[in-house]
Amino acid sequence: MEKIVKLCSIAPMFLLLLGNILPHLAFAGHDYGQALSQSLLFFEAQRSGYLPRNQRVQWRSNSGLNDGKTIGVDLVGGYYDAGDNVKFGLPMAFTVTVMAWGIIEYGTQMAASGELGHAMDAVKWGTDYFIKAHSQPNVLYGEVGDGNTDHYCWQRPEDMTTSRTAYKIDPTNPGSDLAGETAAAMAAASIVFRRYNPAYSNELLNHASQLFEFADKYRGKYDSSITVAQKYYRSVSGYDDELLWAAAWLYKATNNQYYLDYLGNNGDALGGTGWAMTEFSWDVKYAGVQTLVAKLLMQGKGGRYTGVFQQYKQKAESFMCSCMGKGSQNVQRTPGGLIFLQSWNNMQFVTSSSFLLTVYSDYLASAGQSLKCASGYVSASELLSFAKSQVDYILGDNPRATSYMVGYGNNYPTQVHHRGSSIVSIKVNPTFVSCRGGYASWYGRKASDPNVLTGAVVGGPDAYDNFADQRDNYEQTEPATYNNAPIIGVLARLHVSHPKPAPQPENTPTPATSSNAITIQQKMTDSWLNHGRTYYRYSTIVTNKSNKTVKNLKISISKLYGPIWGLTKFGDSCTFPSWTNSLPAGKSIEFMYIHSASPANVWVSAYTLA
Repeated sequence: MEKIVKLCSIAPMFLLLLGNILPHLAFAGHDYGQALSQSLLFFEAQRSGYLPRNQRVQWRSNSGLNDGKTIGVDLVGGYYDAGDNVKFGLPMAFTVTVMAWGIIEYGTQMAASGELGHAMDAVKWGTDYFIKAHSQPNVLYGEVGDGNTDHYCWQRPEDMTTSRTAYKIDPTNPGSDLAGETAAAMAAASIVFRRYNPAYSNELLNHASQLFEFADKYRGKYDSSITVAQKYYRSVSGYDDELLWAAAWLYKATNNQYYLDYLGNNGDALGGTGWAMTEFSWDVKYAGVQTLVAKLLMQGKGGRYTGVFQQYKQKAESFMCSCMGKGSQNVQRTPGGLIFLQSWNNMQFVTSSSFLLTVYSDYLASAGQSLKCASGYVSASELLSFAKSQVDYILGDNPRATSYMVGYGNNYPTQVHHRGSSIVSIKVNPTFVSCRGGYASWYGRKASDPNVLTGAVVGGPDAYDNFADQRDNYEQTEPATYNNAPIIGVLARLHVSHPKPAPQPENTPTPATSSNAITIQQKMTDSWLNHGRTYYRYSTIVTNKSNKTVKNLKISISKLYGPIWGLTKFGDSCTFPSWTNSLPAGKSIEFMYIHSASPANVWVSAYTLA
């Protein structure tokens, strides 16, 4: 739930008639359909290999065309993970798994938005590469390129002169986390393509089962075998979670009792029943596994493992409660209400948590259940509402009024830490950009990127909602595929359930949440620039439309990030200013507030008529 404003000044204000209202500036809700379309475009900007004819991101061109050539394996294709030009297998596989999960849950909504085809293309771009990378049953190539040499250079993917060494896992050099995650990705994708391309679906499922067997039989951490990954994608959580994760997806894809037995028999040993997490990410899959198993239980598929699966479900619900701030170990939030786990690319946790909250809310709703947290019960609709608040923050409902999705809204990052977007397109200027020349000519430019990285979700603000739009501020301005993957499903879900409101004429006053007796109207009366940030002064007018006197008025306010004048604090809400305790029929009171965001949410929570 959004935090109710605590600050209500007692500065006296004046009564005024409704006719004195100044022209109103209308603010519409978010266009989740547009955000969904843009978020899928980002994956096209991250493509490696030969770009297809229907490529929509036109400033990109072919790249990485010799990947794997020196070892006789075709490793052309796949995704660059973030703002660099390396293909890291573990985050790429997680990206594909979660994208596929989003389609499985919300494919119908994506189709209604006209984006299902693009979402499936995004998944297939990854799985086509995984088929190549899984060159033998017990061999999987898990990285192409080297982070150290790549980060030394600032080049377009089309100009790469860095190492394109390919690194693999095999029985001698195992990687159960990498093989398990890739198995999960291919199993989940097999469900996506089952109806549309059965042969391809079966091919993916065959690879998934082989990879799971490989991961389970030859156990080990992948970064102990592919040591160059340790500095960039170290598997801190180990491989136990990926083994359970892969088994859960293979059971969902095959309905094979073997995988259900695996989940039931290994829940304790591999941590599925023991770890209560506050993070779901490319490294830590426990909350995802627990969510999937909880659904099995709600569907009555627990069988003889019902007791074990109850423990999975308890841990899934612990994750949900912690995100909601209603558990025994709650996730930190910024003053503006954003989930905050770490300063470097925190947004990856926001999108992944929002996705789990969204799907779990639907699981609960379908089962007619609610969530039991340490501080009380939480309804399915509350879970979805909180997930929506996180997405709304990303799209601009935050103290800076900044959209952290590039290209969405009017105020978004323009100096993204991304090699391809920050250097002029090779189609515009084919002059070769050298390794260090890119740093000299493009990295340090204090100007907007020549190519807009449409749809990219960047790392986001710090623990206090501060953000610096600077290319060298990689902790905050670098995007990643695993930031975007989870938000696709949430946006599809919200687009159908919360369609964009119709635009309203700028000079037509529209009420905030009102009753028949009381109306609330907001308007922006002034704006100014201070230290690079635009601040707005809003006037809010509360009018008694009844023929009786309003008393005991309580006004609730959320998404307010600055001071307020003209009301008195009353518990968790506000009431009349100190100079009056009633509002006569036909009269109004006005209060004002200042912040650097869209208007706050204001509603009447209680009143009496005398």
